[in-house]
Amino acid sequence: MNLKKNILPDKKSRWRTVAVFLIAVITGLGLFMAKEAEVVSYMSDNPQACVNCHVMTPVYNSWMHSSHREWANCNDCHVPHNNTFNKYYFKAKDGLFHASVFTLRAEPEVMFMREESQEVVQNNCIRCHVQQVTQTKYDGWIDDHAKNRTERKCWSCHQEVPHGTVHGISTIKNNIAPIPTDTEETVIPDWLEKQIADK
Repeated sequence: MNLKKNILPDKKSRWRTVAVFLIAVITGLGLFMAKEAEVVSYMSDNPQACVNCHVMTPVYNSWMHSSHREWANCNDCHVPHNNTFNKYYFKAKDGLFHASVFTLRAEPEVMFMREESQEVVQNNCIRCHVQQVTQTKYDGWIDDHAKNRTERKCWSCHQEVPHGTVHGISTIKNNIAPIPTDTEETVIPDWLEKQIADK
């Protein structure tokens, strides 16, 4: 009861109506923004949730054309898997960072993982490829493989796995990908649709 008194002015006060109206507006705007931002989609493992941020389109497309597509989604590589709480905590923390950067339009031309994300991806590479990493048959023909097999970053050698050579966001206008927030719109460009119709 004390909490209600602290939030809302006294019933006889003319400010009570204003306070209730403002609380309703803020709540409504929050729910509207959550729906438009597809907030619930980020709880899933669906890779299309990453394309909610349009700057991720080239990254999504390069993953779609990689061999990893058959075996791993975005979360398999980019979030920790040691426990469920840590997975969703990391997703929330990393997602809020990305959302703030993209909302402020402060994303760099070429995106690189932060140190914390690099550690997560490295651990996931080893988690999935532990057999290849620890095989002694590589010792004879890969320099220092025995010494550095889990110390160096996997992408120091495997630079194009799984996102290929396209890393700049200037390619966005030339990339077509399904965007979950625009499900009613076609992803076929007008010029191509016209050529298809003419045949």
